[in-house]
Amino acid sequence: MAGVVEQQGRRKVLSIIDSVDAPDTLSLQLTIEDRDTIDDLLTYPAGGERELFALNALRIGVLALRQARGRIDADLIQRETQRMLSGLEGQLTAHAAQMQDKLAASLKEYFDPQSGRLHERVQQLIKQDGELEQVLRRQIGGEDSELCKTLLGHFGQQSPLMKLLNPSESEGLLMALRQTVESQLTAQRDHVLKEFSLDNKEGALARMIGELTTSHGQLTDALQKKIDTVVGEFSLDKEDSALNRLVRNVDRAQSTITREFSLDDDDSSLARLRRELMTVLEKHTATNSAFQEEVKIALGKMVARREEAERSTRHGLVFEDAVCQYLEYHAQQTGDIAARTGATTGLIKNSKVGDCVLELGPDSVAPCAKVVVEAKERAGCTLAEARAEIETARKNRDAQIGLFVFSKKTAPSELAEVHRLGNDVFVVWDPEDPTTNLHLKIGLTLARALCIRVEQQTQSQAADYDAITKAVLEIEKQSQFLGEVTTSAETIKSGADKVLERIRKTRSSLERQVEILQARIGDLKHSTSGQSAD
Repeated sequence: MAGVVEQQGRRKVLSIIDSVDAPDTLSLQLTIEDRDTIDDLLTYPAGGERELFALNALRIGVLALRQARGRIDADLIQRETQRMLSGLEGQLTAHAAQMQDKLAASLKEYFDPQSGRLHERVQQLIKQDGELEQVLRRQIGGEDSELCKTLLGHFGQQSPLMKLLNPSESEGLLMALRQTVESQLTAQRDHVLKEFSLDNKEGALARMIGELTTSHGQLTDALQKKIDTVVGEFSLDKEDSALNRLVRNVDRAQSTITREFSLDDDDSSLARLRRELMTVLEKHTATNSAFQEEVKIALGKMVARREEAERSTRHGLVFEDAVCQYLEYHAQQTGDIAARTGATTGLIKNSKVGDCVLELGPDSVAPCAKVVVEAKERAGCTLAEARAEIETARKNRDAQIGLFVFSKKTAPSELAEVHRLGNDVFVVWDPEDPTTNLHLKIGLTLARALCIRVEQQTQSQAADYDAITKAVLEIEKQSQFLGEVTTSAETIKSGADKVLERIRKTRSSLERQVEILQARIGDLKHSTSGQSAD
């Protein structure tokens, strides 16, 4: 199997070399075993001088060989190229194994259910008397919580509101109202008495007597009686006088106001207001207690569901559902049709292999072409088993292309994030890690492109697939670097600027190739539509 993959990879590289013109520059990484050459190179310091010497020596050697033999034999170039690719493949394999070991160690350090930092941090948050429970208790817990302190500060016995409503306080609302009413009544009483006092020559009564005396002197006796009557109405010695009635009404009003703003009377307005405030406070306290219990119960249920999902086999169904949801969303964006088929049998009798089928839409270059998707979150599933299962899924669902989605939790450690074998694409995806969405998007784009290529080859239509093939190869090449460099960036915290820059360049290259692939597919669709119209 490894030999077949190696031969396919070499044929791809040779085809790319043949299809591309000779570049202006060429980067080489050489391993020198000749002792004399090593000694000569070591005489120069590492860096530009040693590289310049090596380049000059290489040029002299090339010119000497060209003079001696004319032109290098094509078979020799092929053999040397194959030897160089074999050495490079060995180094890449060793480097990939090393990166996988580092990735496994880092993932175990953070996500191991027994000793992982993430598990320990979650337990510290959700355990009894944990950080989350302590924060909730401090904020909305017992009598010493921040909420109770705030309410007591605003509505407690020593709060400004209660002091203002307390009748015993000298600066309270009732005392201020009483003083205001008394001052107004005193001022009005003094003003009325002053107006009806004969000692006040400017008063209303004195002016009226003067006018009456001047105009009607003969009516002095009768007027005196009227005056006595009027004075009697404004005399406090007479029980039924108007002034006594006014004083009684004022006293009655003052008593009513005092009674309404007294806490000793349970039916007073102030007492009713206090009862309403206390009721609101009690309801709020009860609501906070109920909310705390609901939060505790919800957290307990969340932890229980997560633990149950990890122990049971339903985590595979959850992963399958997440993959199907992503495919349905992607299908809406591209105009395709996604259908869940995991619960129904296909063309093979009693076989339900194939979780979802993506059918290219009517506006696509290859309408009605199918891509079958198989999602797997099962420990121990190897690449060989996945190939056999996706091949069965293609036959069972009558699909041209297969897409196998491994869960990052259970994927083989040696598998790249995006890997293509013939008409099958294998992707490693984590629904909880948004950065891996690019892997699944690349896999879908590759599957759609391969589906279009297969459909066009089936219909024997003449089309230029060089751009699509180059884009597919570039995506496969860059996707291998993506997983390695991402792992290095997550593991090595210091000195990661070069690694992050490599990630940025790799992602940019991947996105650019995906755009090129989509553009070429669109051009192909337009050209096909034009040929159909002709």
